[in-house]
Amino acid sequence: MNARRIWLTGASSGIGAALAEELLKQGHKLALSARRVEPLVAMARRYPEQVLLVPGDLSNVEEVRAIGRRIEQSWGVLDTAILNAGTCEYLDSQHFEAAMVERVVTSNLFTTSYCIEAALPLLRLGQYPHLLAVGSSVTYLPLPRAGAYGASKAAIRYLIDSLRIDLAHEHIDVTLVSPGFVDTPLTQENDFPMPMRWPAEKAARHIAKRMERRPQEIAFPGLFIAGLTTLAHLPARLRLAIGKSLSRNQPAAKDPA
Repeated sequence: MNARRIWLTGASSGIGAALAEELLKQGHKLALSARRVEPLVAMARRYPEQVLLVPGDLSNVEEVRAIGRRIEQSWGVLDTAILNAGTCEYLDSQHFEAAMVERVVTSNLFTTSYCIEAALPLLRLGQYPHLLAVGSSVTYLPLPRAGAYGASKAAIRYLIDSLRIDLAHEHIDVTLVSPGFVDTPLTQENDFPMPMRWPAEKAARHIAKRMERRPQEIAFPGLFIAGLTTLAHLPARLRLAIGKSLSRNQPAAKDPA
C-alpha cells in the first residue's frame, strides 16, 4: 500500500498509540493528536520524517480548527482521518448526574464532529479519501451503567452511517470501528469481567489490516460481536432480564473508548 497522509486522534495511549506504531511501521505519514504531548514526542523522535505533531484539546472547537490549519499548512491535504479520541464515565442511577452525560457526549460525539469538520475539506483534496471514526460494540446491546457512554457512541454510529450516504457521491469512504474490550491502562482499572479482551497491539493490527479494504464497519472480536448481536435480537423482556443480572450498584468509574 502506498504511503498515506493520516490524521490520527487519541494517539497518546491505548488503541490510538498502538495504531500509530502500526501505521508508522508501514511507512505512512501521521499527524498525531492528543492532550498528552510526551508520548507523541517520543514517536516523533523514532519516526522524525513521518510524524507531524498536532496536539490539543479536541473538545475545544477552536483548537481543532487550528490543528486543521496546521495540517493544511504542512501537507495541504489528508488521505485518511482516524478519529479515535474519546472517553467514558459510568452512570450511577442512584445519583444521576446530567452534567456527566454532557461531559461524555462532548468528549465523544462533539469531539468527533469537530474533527470531521476540520478533516473533510482536506480529505476532499486527498487520494482515495477515507474517514474512520471509533465507536463501540456497546451500541449493539444496552448494558448497565453505560447509558452516557452508549448514547454518545450510538450517536456516533448514526452520524457516521448517515455521512457515509452523504459523502458517497464525493467518493469519500466512511468506516465505523466498533471495538469490544481492549487492554489499555484505563481498562486495567475496571473491576468487572471483560470477556475476550484483546491487547491494544492486536486491535491495532486488526484495524490497520482491515481498513485497507474500506469496509463500512470494523467490529471485533468476531465471537464477542456475534454474541452481542444474538442477545440484541432476543425479546425485550429477556434482554431486560439479562441486563438486570449484570446490574449492580457501584460508584461511577472511568473507562476508555
